[in-house]
Amino acid sequence: MSMPETARRWTTDMVRALPDDGKRHEVVDGELLATPTPGALHQRAVLELAVRLRGYANAHRLGEALMSPADIEFREDRLVQPDLFVAPLLASGKRIRQWSQIRGLLLAVEVLSPSTARADRQVKRRLYQEEPVGEYWIVDLDARVIERWRHGDQRPEVLSERLVWHPHAAVAPLEIDLPALFGDLLDH
Repeated sequence: MSMPETARRWTTDMVRALPDDGKRHEVVDGELLATPTPGALHQRAVLELAVRLRGYANAHRLGEALMSPADIEFREDRLVQPDLFVAPLLASGKRIRQWSQIRGLLLAVEVLSPSTARADRQVKRRLYQEEPVGEYWIVDLDARVIERWRHGDQRPEVLSERLVWHPHAAVAPLEIDLPALFGDLLDH
């Protein structure tokens, strides 16, 4: 679904008022993004990464790894639902109870699919680089790579062998063997 009229600017309230049609609805700078339900391979990739990120985030008390559907609102014209994300703990050291408590993300992850590639690589990438998001990963299952974006990057770091995520200097980094990850997802 695209914006019905080019002059219409969508807001988070307008998106939340849409009827449930089985699609994921997001708004970025007034542009409505609507994507169909993801496929099984997509969800398997999200789950495999979520398991790794959850264990790491919990072990080091960095935050909490969660999956969409979720309403991450940065402003009234920016509401996204990353496939997977790590939200930091609250100032009190507790986990969030409502999406509205999220003020930034340690990590946002999107798994590419044909219907989301443009939005993930362009629209949402720019948003994640502008907002308080530590890193943004784009998982390309077809190419068996992860594109890592950080604030200020003009090009992604394209990783095919090993991904090292080091969100806090006081803890050891998370290391993911990418050939093993993609092999588990795609070769069985």
